[in-house]
Amino acid sequence: MLLMNLLGTALAIGQAYCAAEALYRAFQGRAAWELLAGFAILALARAGLSVLAERAAFAAGAAARRRLRTDALTRLLHAGPSLLRGSHSGELTVTAIDRVEALDGLFARWLPAASLAVAGPVLVALAALWADPFGAFVLAATGLMVPIAMALAGLGAAAASRRQFLAMARLQARFLDRVRGIATIVVHGRAEDEARALGSAADELRRRTMRVLRVAFLSSVALDFAAAVALVGLAIHYGLALRAGTLSNPTTALFVLLLVPEFFAPLRGFSAAYQDRLRAHGAAEALLALPPIPDQAPARPIRTVEAQGVAVAFEDVRLTWDPVRGRALDGISFRVPAGETLVLAGPSGAGKSSIIEILLGFVAPDQGRVTLNGADISELVPQALSRLTGWIGQRPVLFAGSIRDNIRFARPEATDAEVEEAARAARVDRFSDALPDGLDTAVGEGGYGLSGGQAQRIAIARAFLKNAPLLLLDEPTAHLDPATEAEVLESLRRLAIGRTVILASHAAAAHAFGGRRLDIAAGRVVAARGAA
Repeated sequence: MLLMNLLGTALAIGQAYCAAEALYRAFQGRAAWELLAGFAILALARAGLSVLAERAAFAAGAAARRRLRTDALTRLLHAGPSLLRGSHSGELTVTAIDRVEALDGLFARWLPAASLAVAGPVLVALAALWADPFGAFVLAATGLMVPIAMALAGLGAAAASRRQFLAMARLQARFLDRVRGIATIVVHGRAEDEARALGSAADELRRRTMRVLRVAFLSSVALDFAAAVALVGLAIHYGLALRAGTLSNPTTALFVLLLVPEFFAPLRGFSAAYQDRLRAHGAAEALLALPPIPDQAPARPIRTVEAQGVAVAFEDVRLTWDPVRGRALDGISFRVPAGETLVLAGPSGAGKSSIIEILLGFVAPDQGRVTLNGADISELVPQALSRLTGWIGQRPVLFAGSIRDNIRFARPEATDAEVEEAARAARVDRFSDALPDGLDTAVGEGGYGLSGGQAQRIAIARAFLKNAPLLLLDEPTAHLDPATEAEVLESLRRLAIGRTVILASHAAAAHAFGGRRLDIAAGRVVAARGAA
């Protein structure tokens, strides 16, 4: 890109010479068609180079954004819920999307402009030095004013840009929270108050954005002032020389005057891109704050375990989410043979969900050992653990698309026949057959348009389609009415056949699911019972 930009600057110098010579001939009443033709050819060539440079810059920016977004998402996935607790999903979205997008200007505009801002003016100044040393001196002196002014303006612009990103993250997080709780807000009559609060947050973002723009305009003012000083100073100098009769070649004066815009053009591009650098600096701070990717452990020898299904064992497992609140799990030990069911009972906060999160690989215990078929869960690669495990939580994660697509999400390579069989096994067909397009009926983000029981049946159909040997159920009947709860439990019993099942629930109906029962309180096992 730098070579193309420098070649474009050289063509601009040629255009300035053609224009100066043509104007001088016009003043003398002579024709200059060959100079005009040369000017047009150079202009076309310069335009072509500009297009190529823009495309190269766009490609560089796109590649950099793709690489940075992949790195950010990889860090977030490796961190998991344990390291990201306390981080709002809206703020993480700003980091992975908006802040990465803000770095586009760094690679697409700032880096090429920074190189050209040094090489371009030097090239133009050398051309002016060949024509008139005094003109080259004036250009160099005024050009030095620009980076000094931009450095002073940049100190405020960087701080303003960081505050703007913070206001944007707060607004997005607040808006997301209010959308999620819109029903509660309306029921309690707080819609108007929340609307005013959102308006205040949006106005704060507007004010911070305008501050960034005001500071950014200062560097443009300094650049325009420097260019005006150079142009006026050279015009007065050559005007006085022409009046005194000491100007031997007017073409030289015209040529140097026409070089003034070309001398400041790279600096103008640098000034515009300088704001991209400051914006990128504020965005990069959040990306650098993401948890690093842990070092890969040395490869372990591959081994196989002969077993029917998956056996689970917890051995003196301890886990602390927040030291202030104490341990979530305090010496939990139990074993679930392959193909059996274990019901984890206890009040909210007892530690049931923490056990499920350890088995999902979302968090590693502080102490103790968790094994699947005798293999430590920490030694399993995430892909292998995912294939072994099926999970159904309180609120199924559904996305905008058809019911068929939401079921196929568990195994994208599944055929339509396999998806339909899973839907029948989960009794999804009981409500989908009454819909206009059956399984191809579209649902909204988060399962909009479906009842809680219908959404849970889609989650059960996913588990049927995945056919994982270990099934984890975390309050699967929460927020359901008794009739729907009974229907969902019936489907879950069919799903549990031949699988190792761990069910965490404090619902009385779920305790009739079957299998052993483990009563948990304050992260400890307080009672163990046989088959229910």
